[in-house]
Amino acid sequence: MENDNNYQLDAHSQKILDEYRAAKPQCGVAVQKIYTLLKDVLDKAGLVVASIEYRIKTEQSLAGKLELKGHKYKSLADITDIVGLRIITFYMDDVDKVASAVDRLFKIDWANSVDKRRAHEIDSFGYSSLHYICSMEGFPYRFEIQMRTVLQHAWANMNHDTGYKSGVEVPKEYLRSINRLAGLLELADEQFSRIRMDLADYRRRMQALVASGDLDSVLLDAETFRSYLHIRPFDQLTRKIASVNQAEIQEVNLMHFVAVFKEVGCKTLGDINRLVKDNYEAAYQIACYQIGLTDLDIISSSLAPQDLCIAHIIRNGGGKLELRSLLDTMNGESDMNESMAEYLLEQTSDLPFMNQK
Repeated sequence: MENDNNYQLDAHSQKILDEYRAAKPQCGVAVQKIYTLLKDVLDKAGLVVASIEYRIKTEQSLAGKLELKGHKYKSLADITDIVGLRIITFYMDDVDKVASAVDRLFKIDWANSVDKRRAHEIDSFGYSSLHYICSMEGFPYRFEIQMRTVLQHAWANMNHDTGYKSGVEVPKEYLRSINRLAGLLELADEQFSRIRMDLADYRRRMQALVASGDLDSVLLDAETFRSYLHIRPFDQLTRKIASVNQAEIQEVNLMHFVAVFKEVGCKTLGDINRLVKDNYEAAYQIACYQIGLTDLDIISSSLAPQDLCIAHIIRNGGGKLELRSLLDTMNGESDMNESMAEYLLEQTSDLPFMNQK
């Protein structure tokens, strides 16, 4: 084919461009396959990433490269970024995990791969990504996979726009501000990863305390309550309530009870354990009154913790205001909660537990 009028290419570079045009459909099939393989292996490994991007180099971009340095390449196979993918992670430490997954999937050309994270220049943050040059069976061309964090990706894009894309040299005072911002973003990236590791360590320690039974040492929060639910502390009462009507138990998420138990004064998991023990019988009586004369054959697993908290307030002398506040926390603020609080006080006044204080 004769040289294209739009490009200033010699015969050798034109031959490479013609090869690219012929290979483009095959590259399209390959990049879809690579994307699917990457997504599947990351999903199976439980690695959550922000995105996986992919592209085939445009003809214009390739022609520009060939105009500048086409003599460096013997054929299209020598150009390693005709097909490119980018995996963007949320955390710095996930970049290495993703890299390990990529290494298992593809053959890595280590000689041409680059770990730009090793650079220590003050303005290098946005370019601190890991670049692997890869190959796979059945596809004759190498391809590039870049791995970087969300913040690194954002910075690279911003710096590209402000730094050199306009073709105008950036004054030193602006460069200084840009570099200071790069340092802040790098620090944020490091801190996000550190916080995640600290939280994971906290979670493991709390799970160990729950398993040991030392519940008074475990402060009540979302993470500790989630671990507490694994020992199923409300199951015995729930089954006893269900037996009244031989009802089926519908399991629901009980995590919103963190705020409910805090509302009634629980500060540790030990406090919840004592609340269950002290109010077990009263909660059962309240539940029996609620469902005993009905034909209800399905009950929610939330009924037991709900009635435990109601019983706790009533047994400790709480009135309409305390019950209204509990119901607002449990069900969301509503004027109906006030009438419900009045109803609970009235209907529980004659229950046996009220005479056993």
